[in-house]
Amino acid sequence: MRPEYIVLRGARENNLKDIHLRIPKRKITVFTGVSGSGKSSVVFDTISAEAQRQLNEMFSTFIRNRLPKTGQPEVDSIENLSTAIVIDQKRLGGNSRSTVGTATDINALLRLLFSRVGTPFIGYSNAFSFNDPAGMCPGCQGMGTRAVPDIRKLFDRSKSLNEGAVRFSTFTAGTWYAKHHLLTGLFDPDKKLRDYTDVEWQRLLYGKSENLQLPSDGGMPSKRFEGVVDRFIRLYFKKDGPSLPDNVKRYITFSPCELCGGTRLNEAALGCKINGQNIAEAAAQEIEDLLPFLKSLLGDKTAAPILSGMIPPLQHLLDVGLGYLRLDRETKTLSGGESQRIKMVRHLNSSLTDMLYIFDEPSTGLHPRDVERLNGLLCKLRDKGNTILVVEHDRDVIRIGDYIVDMGPEAGAEGGRIVYEGNLEGLYEADTLTGKNMKREIPFNPHPRKPSGWLTIENASLHNLKNITVRIPSGVLTVVTGMAGSGKSTLIHDVFAAENPEAVVIDQSPVSGNIRSTPATYTGIMDEIRHLFARTNGVSDSLFSFNSKGACPDCGGLGFLETDMAFLEPVKTLCERCGGKRFKEDVLGYTYKGKSIYEVLKMTAHEALHFFEEEEIVRPLQAIRDVGLGYLALGQPLSTLSGGECQRIKLASKLHRQGRIYILDEPTTGLHMADVSKLLAMMNRLVDKGNTVIVIEHNGDVIKQADWIIELGPEAGKNGGEVIFEGTPLELAEADGSVTGPFLRDTRV
Repeated sequence: MRPEYIVLRGARENNLKDIHLRIPKRKITVFTGVSGSGKSSVVFDTISAEAQRQLNEMFSTFIRNRLPKTGQPEVDSIENLSTAIVIDQKRLGGNSRSTVGTATDINALLRLLFSRVGTPFIGYSNAFSFNDPAGMCPGCQGMGTRAVPDIRKLFDRSKSLNEGAVRFSTFTAGTWYAKHHLLTGLFDPDKKLRDYTDVEWQRLLYGKSENLQLPSDGGMPSKRFEGVVDRFIRLYFKKDGPSLPDNVKRYITFSPCELCGGTRLNEAALGCKINGQNIAEAAAQEIEDLLPFLKSLLGDKTAAPILSGMIPPLQHLLDVGLGYLRLDRETKTLSGGESQRIKMVRHLNSSLTDMLYIFDEPSTGLHPRDVERLNGLLCKLRDKGNTILVVEHDRDVIRIGDYIVDMGPEAGAEGGRIVYEGNLEGLYEADTLTGKNMKREIPFNPHPRKPSGWLTIENASLHNLKNITVRIPSGVLTVVTGMAGSGKSTLIHDVFAAENPEAVVIDQSPVSGNIRSTPATYTGIMDEIRHLFARTNGVSDSLFSFNSKGACPDCGGLGFLETDMAFLEPVKTLCERCGGKRFKEDVLGYTYKGKSIYEVLKMTAHEALHFFEEEEIVRPLQAIRDVGLGYLALGQPLSTLSGGECQRIKLASKLHRQGRIYILDEPTTGLHMADVSKLLAMMNRLVDKGNTVIVIEHNGDVIKQADWIIELGPEAGKNGGEVIFEGTPLELAEADGSVTGPFLRDTRV
C-alpha cells in the first residue's frame, strides 16, 4: 500500500519552532504566510534539501564528490519522501549563445528536422547549429552581433586633445599613444574636435601614414601613425574576441553581423529551406506562429517522428502564456517568471509519476488570465499522480490547494509556526493574517488624485510597441498593466526611463546575497555606522568592518570555521576565538553610546531606529521599516533571507534616495497580502510628498488603489504593444476592450 503522507517531525531549520506536519501525497499543498514566516524553511531548506541529500546518497562516492553538496537539515525525521524536482524563480541566465530554443532542447529537434526534410541537403543537424563550426557564421562566430567602437562614447567633441577629448583611458591625454601619435604635429592639440574639418576628423579616426615617421624620445623613428578607431580595433577586437575587458566594453556597441544579418548561421545553413522558410526564419517566429508551420508538416513521414517531440512542448509554452516568445530569444533577457514557466514545461510531457514537484511562487509575473492557465497545469501534474508543493501568496493559486499550510504568525523570530493547516474552507474561518486577507477585498480608489502635469512618451516603437504615444501623469500613482509580453517593461524601462535618467528605478534584477552581505551593507548605512564608531573612538573606519582590518584573524570575519568533508557537506563550527561575533577582541572594546559594533549589528531595524539619531542612518532604517522588514537584524546575512525579503530590502535601499520619479517593477513579488497594504501605504506617502510613482503590476489590490491606469495589449508579442486603456481604476473595471477589467469586476468594493 502506497504511503498517503509525507511526515515531518521536529523541523528546526532557520526560524522553525520544532514543527510537525503531515503533507498529503498526490495532492496540491499550498504553503502561505507573510514573508519570513518560515515557508521556504519548510519547503526548500528542509523537505527539498533532504530529498536531494537522500538521492545523492544513492550514488557512489566518486559521483557524489562531483554533485552539489547538500547538508542534512535540522529535523528529527522525514518519512515517505519522493524524488523532488524544484522549479524555482532563478533566471535561466546563460550567455549570448543560450536561447529559448537551446534551453528547452527544441532547437536540437528543429535542427534535426531541417537536416532531414530541408532542401538542399547540406549535412547533419550540427550543420544548422550556430554553436558548431559547421553551422556558425564565420563573420561573428555564431554570436549574431559584432562589436564596433562607439564614436560618441570614445570622443568628447566639446574638448581638445589636450583637454582629454579622447575618453578611452589608454589613449587619452598624457598617455604614450597621445604623446607619440596624436600630439606630434598631425593635429592642433588645443583645437576643439567639433571644429575639425572632415579631413582632420577622418584622419583622427582612421588615419594611416606610410611615409610619416613619428619621433620617439630617443630621437629614433617610432611606429607610423595609426588612427584612434583603427588602433582600438587592432589592440582589442582582434585579440580578445567576445571576452573584452570592462574598460573596453564601455566604449563599444553591438550591431547585427553584416554577413549573416544577425541570424548567427552561415550561408549554407540559411540556404536550406522547408516550404520556403529557413531555420533562422523558423526560430525567429513567435511560438504561436511556429506551431501552425510545424503542424503543416505532419503529413511528411520523415518529419512526423521529429514533430511528435517538438509540438507538445511548444503547445505547453503556448498554454502557459509564453506564445509570444521566439526560439531565438536569449535566455538572459527572460524574467524570473518566464524562466520558471519554461522550466515547468520540461516536466509536463513526462510520464513519471509519484514525483514531488516544488514550485516557488509560480504566479510571479503573470496576468490574472495566465494564472488560470497556470492552475490548470498544476492540476494536470497532480492528476498524473504527483505530489505538488507550492509556496504562494496569490489568492487564486491558494484557492486550488487541496491542503493549505499557513505559516506565522509573523516574520523572523515571531514566525516559524504552523498557524493553520487544512482545507480552503477552514482557511477562510482561520484567525490568521492569511485567513483574514483571503476574505478581505481592498476597495477601488474612490478619489483618484489629479495630475500636476504630464510626462509624454511620443511615437514609441521599440520591440513590439506599435509607434504609440502615451501620457504619464505626474504627481500621482500610475499602474502600467497588461498581459506578460504586452510591452510594459519596454515602454517604461527601455523608453521612459531612458528619456528620464533621473528616475529611481527599482527593477527585478536579483539581489546579490552572500554571507558577507547584510541589510546594513546593502542599504549603505554600514559606512555611516563605521564612521560614527571611528570618530567617537579616534581610530580608523576599517577597524569596524569584518571584511577588513577588524575581522577576527581565525575565521576571517565569517564567525565560523568550515571543514571540508570531501563528498559530504562541509561542517561549519562556531569560531572559538570570536564566538561567532566576527570581529577582533580589541575592536569589540570600542563602543558608541555604550554599544559595541557587534551589539549594534545584532539590533533589528526597528531597535536601531530608536538608537540612532543621524539622518543618514535613520532615513534608510525608516525605509526598511516601511517595507515591513523592521524585524531584520542589521548584520543578518542576505543569504538567509527569503525571496520576498530580498526584493523588499532592494526596495528599501533605493526608496530613501532623493528622487522625483520612482519606477517600480512588480514590487508585490514575494509579498503576502497583508504586506501589499504596507507597500501601498509606502507608495502613497511617496506621492503625497510630490513624487511621481510608476508601477508595473498585475496585482489587483494595487491596480484598484492607483490614481491612473495604463493598460497595454491586447495580447503579447506581435499582438501587443498597443495602449488599450487609459483612465481610473473604476473606469478600467467597466472598459469593454480591457483584458484586465473583467478580473476586477467581480471584486468591486
